[in-house]
Amino acid sequence: MATHSEAVWIWYPGDFEIWLGNKMNNRRTERGAFFPPFWKQDSHFVTVEFSKKIELTDAETVRIAVEGTYNVKLDGRMLFGMPETLTLPAGRHSLNIKVWNQAAPPAVFVDGPTVKTDSTWQVTNEDKEWIDDSGKASDTSDSVYMDAGCWNFKAIDRKPSAFGLERKAEEAVQVVGTAAGGRLYDFGRETFGYLVFNGVEGDGFLHVYYGESAEEAQDKDHCETLDKFRIDGTTLVDQSANSTLAEPVTPNGKAFRYVYIETEGEVRLGRLSMLYEYLPETIRGAFRCSNDEINRMWDISAYTLHLTTREFFIDGIKRDRWTWSGDAYQSYLMNYYLFFDRECVKRTTWQLRGKDPVTAHINTIMDYTFYWFMGIYDYYMYTGDRHFVQQIYPRMQSMMDYVLGRTDEQGMVEGMAGDWVFVDWSPKPMDKHGALSFEQILFCKSLETMALCADIAGSEAEAGLYRKRYTDLRNKLLPTFWDESRQALVHQVVDGKQSHEVTKYANMFAIFFDYLGGKDIFAVAEHVLLNDRIMHIVTPYMRFYELEALCRLGKQDEVLRQMTGYWGGMMRLGATSFWEAYDPEMDSEGGADMKRHLAMYGRPYGKSLCHAWGASPLYLLGKYFLGVEPVKPGYEEFEIRPVRGGLEWMEGTVPTPNGQIRVRMDDRQIHVQATEGKGYVYFSSREKPLSNAGEIEAIGQGDYRLWVENQEEVIISYSL
Repeated sequence: MATHSEAVWIWYPGDFEIWLGNKMNNRRTERGAFFPPFWKQDSHFVTVEFSKKIELTDAETVRIAVEGTYNVKLDGRMLFGMPETLTLPAGRHSLNIKVWNQAAPPAVFVDGPTVKTDSTWQVTNEDKEWIDDSGKASDTSDSVYMDAGCWNFKAIDRKPSAFGLERKAEEAVQVVGTAAGGRLYDFGRETFGYLVFNGVEGDGFLHVYYGESAEEAQDKDHCETLDKFRIDGTTLVDQSANSTLAEPVTPNGKAFRYVYIETEGEVRLGRLSMLYEYLPETIRGAFRCSNDEINRMWDISAYTLHLTTREFFIDGIKRDRWTWSGDAYQSYLMNYYLFFDRECVKRTTWQLRGKDPVTAHINTIMDYTFYWFMGIYDYYMYTGDRHFVQQIYPRMQSMMDYVLGRTDEQGMVEGMAGDWVFVDWSPKPMDKHGALSFEQILFCKSLETMALCADIAGSEAEAGLYRKRYTDLRNKLLPTFWDESRQALVHQVVDGKQSHEVTKYANMFAIFFDYLGGKDIFAVAEHVLLNDRIMHIVTPYMRFYELEALCRLGKQDEVLRQMTGYWGGMMRLGATSFWEAYDPEMDSEGGADMKRHLAMYGRPYGKSLCHAWGASPLYLLGKYFLGVEPVKPGYEEFEIRPVRGGLEWMEGTVPTPNGQIRVRMDDRQIHVQATEGKGYVYFSSREKPLSNAGEIEAIGQGDYRLWVENQEEVIISYSL
């Protein structure tokens, strides 16, 4: 629970996030047409009571600011009007502020010498108080109180409802005239923002076409996004909304690298520039190595994640700009190795969940619900923030109740009416009927997560129930889906019969979840992950997990080779951010025809060329090459297992909640420095290793570990 030396605006937990998400998710357009999300959208509670028990040695005067209409009660007595200041006498008091706001989440800011709004204030959306016919207030209220939600709105005039991302001016790097009489502007790399029309005037029309590629921007009939404006003197009228612009700036942000503009009538345009829109982030992670291509890959991954880290972690900046749980889950993990932005993880988690009652899976996708559960415990392990888990646990319960209500007699999940069983975008049709092994593994992990989070929330009885369900389901996985002859989990079971199809998905998740129960995981890797006869994965989304499984098997050399081929392939095609999908076979089949790579969803430019799940190298290089991860919540204890994977040398920094862990490794030495926490460094050496600090412990043939527990740099000398 956060207390602040400064006052901060507070609200009902999750309400600001849901409200802000509605604003963001409803900005999507498709060629000028409004395109809202197709799942249930919740809203904030319109009336919220904020309360605080206080004890003062001396009287003090506080300032009060509120978003909404409100009343104030001191020790149960309602005060006149809506006071902006209040003098609190010395002694013990109860302070209550009740706020109504239909348009935006009710929010309160109280600032005095000692009395300040923060997350220790209590909030409820219904106080359940009533008065009997004698005028006596009830003393049997069953109100549910929660700790207030807050972020970084620490000034009385910095209202949550006025939140907006930062903007800065940028210029095109090249302007080219076209045979059709238009102008093509190149801003140098993928970006997001608003166009600024400098010196526009005349009588006619301005047609604006956006593209992540030059091909898309110049294809007026098929580009994904466009704007049309009527020019009347120096006034611009947005034709999609039939509204006059107060300034010559596009009203809605767009993703693009290229902008193609044509004019109609007597229209003159001086200079076109842009306002780049972004969430300010501090890059705390770092990675460099002997391979320049990998260095550039890390840089592009960092830029990709920054572009898609906005009000929330979103999918891609061009098409959807929505919060999708599967995309967000990977963003959380990559974030822990780049920004370590805890607040964006929490905002996105609240926003995705929404309110009760639960009527559908998150984003309507069954597997995306399971990623939502998993992301909460991961957050706890990386940050150590128990309070957040305790706050959101009731919504975890009701979400899991919904899932359990849709299980079959075996306790397994199958797609039902209204469910979207996604798994992945695959290069050939994937049958999703019956019980999919992949879904059961994610469901099993979600039950395991619920048991762990129930323990954190202090619900021992529920933890036991979830743990039993997890154990029962895990014990059924191999008997149901394992095919001994193929050394693999089959894709599905339909009407009690195993399918003949084997896909990578369930098998790779079972490897890094350790769900194979003593089966030879290297045999699974050989028969499935490294088997060219098994359907290839063409999205960075599932390559993330495929390469994670290979890293768990110690195959970093193979991972480095695949990263160079896959992400390197996008870079060789000119990518300045990483894509939603990429199939290297398109190049080998018919040469590097860029237009073939741009198509998706039956549209010539449907593919996103800046997609959050494309930034996977951030996570893989931080966790499995530098080898850093928490063992106890919040990096109280960590482990470091550096593996070069064929690199001559590598070095990098992994952020922790209040510090960092630096690792450097070449073929002779390992350097480690941790400014927070303590833990083991694991490594191998042909000969007995040496260290400048601590005692090296042998743990196997050629395997060693060293305990690190201070902030001094530790240098280990070893031999290959």
